[in-house]
Amino acid sequence: MEQFVKNIKFQITERPIQSAVDVVLFAFLLYALFVFLKKNDAVRLYKYVAIFLAVSVVVSSDTLGLPLLSRTFGYAFIIVIIGVAALFPQEARRGLWKISSPRDMQQAFNTQYDCSDEELNNAIADIVRASLNMAKKDVGALIVITPEHIPVHIKESGTKLDAVISSGLLESIFNTKAPLHDGAVLVRGNRIMAAGCFLPLTQSLEVDKELGTRHRAAIGVTETNNVLTIIVSEETGVISVAHRGELKRYFDSEMLTDTLQEFYGLKAIAAAPVKKGRRGHKA
Repeated sequence: MEQFVKNIKFQITERPIQSAVDVVLFAFLLYALFVFLKKNDAVRLYKYVAIFLAVSVVVSSDTLGLPLLSRTFGYAFIIVIIGVAALFPQEARRGLWKISSPRDMQQAFNTQYDCSDEELNNAIADIVRASLNMAKKDVGALIVITPEHIPVHIKESGTKLDAVISSGLLESIFNTKAPLHDGAVLVRGNRIMAAGCFLPLTQSLEVDKELGTRHRAAIGVTETNNVLTIIVSEETGVISVAHRGELKRYFDSEMLTDTLQEFYGLKAIAAAPVKKGRRGHKA
């Protein structure tokens, strides 16, 4: 142990800059690891990780003369990273997708939902299924997907539901004989928060004048809120998506699924935007 301390003192004395950089980088890696554990409610692992790293530093020292353990514990941080990735595979995967996605879209991966990724994927499947079914029947629909809390005045303009999403429920809400079919449905995670909500209309002069109220409302709410809207035209059955004030049309099942998975942070976000479809149909 004495020799171990002498080696550290020698490094600090002879190579102060390298030693400072070494300490800073190591501290940053530790901080990132502990932040990750805290974010995923694994604070109880702090002490085990700290003990493991401390033992690794001591055992990997040449002064103990334990070559096998020294070589094994020399890769301690890699072992810890692999262990954390094994314990939190979904979070690790979302982290990698976040790195590979455009910077301005990385907020999707920071959003926390009160449900699992599997439940989110089931919700997406139900939204897509309902949208396609309504499109085939020319039933108009307006679905607002929000990763955050929508403004209170919009939420309270409709009827509070707080129900788990299902394709049958969505189709029932937008049935032309249902009292809530004219408004928008608000969705967060895998739950429908409210239905029959009123949205602000866009005032943009660039929007096609042939587009109806439903499409203008879908665009308008995305201009001032971080939401994604799905519109089903009751006249043409065309499925459209609005985000950040931009409307994209002619979505099929695969395109809509990919868009929702990206918005929910369930897959990497492509840098290339989806091509715009033709315009000119009323809602």
